[in-house]
This record gives sequence, structure tokens and C-alpha cells, in this order.
Amino acid sequence: MHRLKQINTVLIGTTHPGNIGAAARAIKVMGLDRLSLVNPENYPSPEARSRASGADDVLSKAQVYSELDDAIGDAQLVFGTSSRSRGMNIPMVNMREAAQKMMSAANQGQQVAMLFGKERYGLTNEEMQRCHYLVKYPANPDYPSLNLAAAVQLAAYELRMECLDDQQDIATKTGDEVVNLCDGQKMQSFYQHLFSTMEDTGFLNPMNKASMTEKFRMMFNRMHIETHEMDMLRGFLSAVNKNLKK
Repeated sequence: MHRLKQINTVLIGTTHPGNIGAAARAIKVMGLDRLSLVNPENYPSPEARSRASGADDVLSKAQVYSELDDAIGDAQLVFGTSSRSRGMNIPMVNMREAAQKMMSAANQGQQVAMLFGKERYGLTNEEMQRCHYLVKYPANPDYPSLNLAAAVQLAAYELRMECLDDQQDIATKTGDEVVNLCDGQKMQSFYQHLFSTMEDTGFLNPMNKASMTEKFRMMFNRMHIETHEMDMLRGFLSAVNKNLKK
């Protein structure tokens, strides 16, 4: 069950502090304990503490960030909850499939983040661009609205069930190839380098910048870049920068 410690529950722009406390309680009940808060509107709050109902330790350890990229900086795999893809080319899975992928990554020693957007409208397009997968709950199409804390509880339940179903000792899996994927911090540093280089070459301009940067993020997220591959990409970009200065 220690693999569950590698799953980071990230709440973005949470409006109601009670949902933060209820989410802390939801993950603790299922054996998770990592909670990150990005720009919560009202936190810390007595209401959050009250709704935690004994999960005060999870709240006390919760990290608060002003930028999403900082909250997911150590994650090699990022999932985002969304009822639709909004036309973005991001693979969409259900929560059970997501739990399998998350625990498989945890078995490899990777850090995983699961993003939950603001209560009223969920993840923004920009936040979704940070995700390798989008997670859709198979809710009633006539009434798909799901409370934030309830969504967290369902995710935590599926993750715990995946752990319970997989009783094989991790030590027996040492023959599996270990893949060293880039974490969020390395990817954001790469994107900054890539986009600045593209601007320097004239490939990006104000007319196409938003569309092109989104498409490049989606493309590289689907590739699941390994660290040695990133070294090659950064080396190439550095060579381009060097030649541009000649």
C-alpha cells in the first residue's frame, strides 16, 4: 500500500474550503496522504478542518502553490478529471483504467499526479495541457454533476482497489524494464526552451503562438519522453540557439 503515497491529489482553485477538508478525509480513508492545493480561494479555514473529520494530518501536510507547474513538478505522469476532451488530442480513460495506469507507474517508482479542477467548470484548457490522460467518470448523462469531494473519493477508492487486486510483491517485478520518464519540472523547462527557440527562429508569432504551443505540448505529452531522450532534445535546441547567435 505504500505505492499509494506516490499519488498526489491536486485540487485547483477550489472555491469551498469544506471540499478541501472532505477531500482530505476521502483520500486518507483509502490510504493516500498527498494533497496539493493550487490557489485555493479560502484556505486555511476552520470549515476545511471540520470537514476533514480526523484527517487533520493530511491537511497539515498539504502543500499550497500559486502555480500548477510547481504542484506537479515531481510527477512523471499526470491525469486530469474532465467530462470531455474539448477537442484536445489527449487520451481519455475511465477511472478504473486510470487507476491501473497510475499503480503501474508507481510500481516503476514514478510519481503520479491527479488533477481536479474548480467546482463550477473543472479544468481549464491550459490545465488540461499538462495532462497525459484525461479521466471521465461514467456518470448518468441526464445528471452528470459530481461533487468535488465525491469525485476524489471515487478516484481514491479505485486506486485502493487496484492495490488490493494486485497482491504480487513488487520485488517479483524487478525483471520489468524501469523507464525513467521526465517529470513535470523537466518538461516545463523543456517547453520554455523549445518555445523561446521557436520564437527566435520566427516559427512562432502572435497569430499562431497559442495554437502551436498547445499542439506541441499535446504531442510531447503523448510521447512520454524519457530522460535520455530529453538530453538529446535539449542538446539539439542548444545547438540551434548557438547557430542563431552566429
